[in-house]
Amino acid sequence: MAKRDYYEILGVSRTCTERELKVAYRRLAKKYHPDANPDDPEAEEKFKEINEAYEVLRDPDKRAAYDRYGHAAFNGGMGGGAGGPFGGGPGDFGPDFARTMSDIFEEMFGEFMGGGPGRGGRGQRAARGADLRTRLEISLEEAFAGKAVEITLKRAVACDACGGSGAGEDGGARPCPTCGGVGVVRASSGFFTVERTCPTCHGEGQLLRDPCKACGGSGRVEKEQTLKVNIPPGVEDGTRIRLSGEGEAGLRGGPPGDLYIFLSIRPHEFFQRDGADLFCRVPISMVTAALGGDIEVPTIEGKKARLSIPEGTQTGKQFRLKGLGMPVVNSERRGDMYVQVQVETPVNLTRRQKELLREFAGEAQNNSPESESFFARAKKFWESLSN
Repeated sequence: MAKRDYYEILGVSRTCTERELKVAYRRLAKKYHPDANPDDPEAEEKFKEINEAYEVLRDPDKRAAYDRYGHAAFNGGMGGGAGGPFGGGPGDFGPDFARTMSDIFEEMFGEFMGGGPGRGGRGQRAARGADLRTRLEISLEEAFAGKAVEITLKRAVACDACGGSGAGEDGGARPCPTCGGVGVVRASSGFFTVERTCPTCHGEGQLLRDPCKACGGSGRVEKEQTLKVNIPPGVEDGTRIRLSGEGEAGLRGGPPGDLYIFLSIRPHEFFQRDGADLFCRVPISMVTAALGGDIEVPTIEGKKARLSIPEGTQTGKQFRLKGLGMPVVNSERRGDMYVQVQVETPVNLTRRQKELLREFAGEAQNNSPESESFFARAKKFWESLSN
């Protein structure tokens, strides 16, 4: 059966540019990739056909030969022997073809497999240490004033015995016997040669001749350490503090990671917080609400603030105490404190107190405008329903 024209397979013209060729290839390769078509036996054959065409046309020399001689350029039809001028028969593109196809697969699909350019560990150097995260709970008062706290955590630190290098007394390194020093191992899977990080050297390409006995050659050991953390005044719940270089030590002398501390603030007995403002609900007696007076309310500093209640104050009335809220981080400004009063109905009345209240009720006139207005409107509502 005659082989199809490579340009026809890729759906491009003979004058197409390198970019047009690549775009067409990527589109078709994704469409007919066997993993995307597990139930279509023809997809794999089309996928091979697409790759064969692309491998010829992407190479300027092979493309020129194909444009001049067609498929005969690769099957010995030019008198160059069974291997043709490029040393292979139909679909055979020389010893570097498997490596090239692996690189193409990496380029196209690496981002979906957690990889990217250079994945596989070739030339990998000492690895950066992992970032660490921990939570720290503080009180609202500590968030107001700021505080220096100490936290204790276990983490990997540089080995003192080898200075973080991982090497013992003899030192030195030798090529990894598993990958031959390249940091990756290859395995053939049908049409592709797939690369993965060498499990023996973890992508380093080398093994220590004499690993440090204290750390086993990793260059780090686990220790429990205490760190001091400065919490600035005004921090909010969920604030993240980053301590650069205080994460885990890097592998074999690599740079350390960072430590992230996530703050949580315990609920307060009196205050609720909204940004830099504080809110406090304060109960007052019915007498104070009716006649007015002064009360003392707590502040976040642990002090007292005097608040004047005007006569006739109703439940829910809110008063603003300027500048008595939380500080703003890295600023001289402070928020405000809002006091919402709640008029408390007296309980456990004596007989005399009840008599006084009945006497007051008998003489009351236009003392409760809200209730009087409400019941007047309710009366009209009932009357409208009866008509």
